[in-house]
Amino acid sequence: MKLIIQIPCYNEKDTLPITLADLPRQVEGFDSIEWLVIDDGSTDGTPEVARSLGVDHIVSLPHNRGLARAFAAGLDASLRLGADVIVNTDGDNQYRGAGVADLVVPILRGEAEIVVGDRRTASIPHFSPMKKWLQRLGSRVVSWTAGIDVPDATSGFRAMSREAALRTNVFGTYTYTLETIIQAGKKGIPIVSVPVETNPMLRESRLIRSIPRYVSRSASMILRIFLMYEPLRSFFLLGSILLLLGSALVVRFLYFFALGEGQGHVQSLLLASILIVISFLVYLLGLLGDLVARNRHLSEEVLYRLRRQELGRGL
Repeated sequence: MKLIIQIPCYNEKDTLPITLADLPRQVEGFDSIEWLVIDDGSTDGTPEVARSLGVDHIVSLPHNRGLARAFAAGLDASLRLGADVIVNTDGDNQYRGAGVADLVVPILRGEAEIVVGDRRTASIPHFSPMKKWLQRLGSRVVSWTAGIDVPDATSGFRAMSREAALRTNVFGTYTYTLETIIQAGKKGIPIVSVPVETNPMLRESRLIRSIPRYVSRSASMILRIFLMYEPLRSFFLLGSILLLLGSALVVRFLYFFALGEGQGHVQSLLLASILIVISFLVYLLGLLGDLVARNRHLSEEVLYRLRRQELGRGL
């Protein structure tokens, strides 16, 4: 059994040595542990520092492509290197390396395919009240969308089995944390959370430089993924709201018509007609979206089988 610990990095030459010093080289249940650094276009010499510290593998992206793309590149490289389990951590030493052993236990026991480290953010002293509230709200929204309970959806400290990694497709460029959980939930990949410890903050987050920007980008990503996997449900809800509004306006017009005042409320009837027509168009979009979703599901299954064959572990 091989465990690969992957670390996406962008200009982490100062914090990477601390992160690596805390990572284990032996974990029960694995014959070998290898470290993989994904250099996301660093300009401060991060790859050279990684090599000097004995990192086993380095994947260098030609320019900064964002955390999500670096994470995806790491998954692909780890699979090609024969990883049975992949643990992802951050290069800023946010998570304690001892937590790696806790993350892999549910996978080794066959209880889950993805394990997310729960930082219990309410107890983290350097998190502001606003950040704690947003994290809690975001995790609830993601859990509802995915259909599973993940108390710390934004945690990047997580473990994935080879099977889960093969089935994971990252579409975004900003962050992978929320997207991969929703995707796994919709695909029926078992996910559990385990408590993990964090270290004192060494630097400010580069991902959350502006809370409004982070919230807007995360919300749009959640909506996009939900529409991708639940188009019929989404458009049916929207179409039903429009249909109810249109029907209510029709009832309003009929009420005034019965009173002999219908001529003064023709605008309500026109608006009702427009809303009802739009509602049926939305229903139609939902049906088309559902057909596209089914086709995408088949495409993802074909991609999964091709990846397994390409990586030397065919069906």
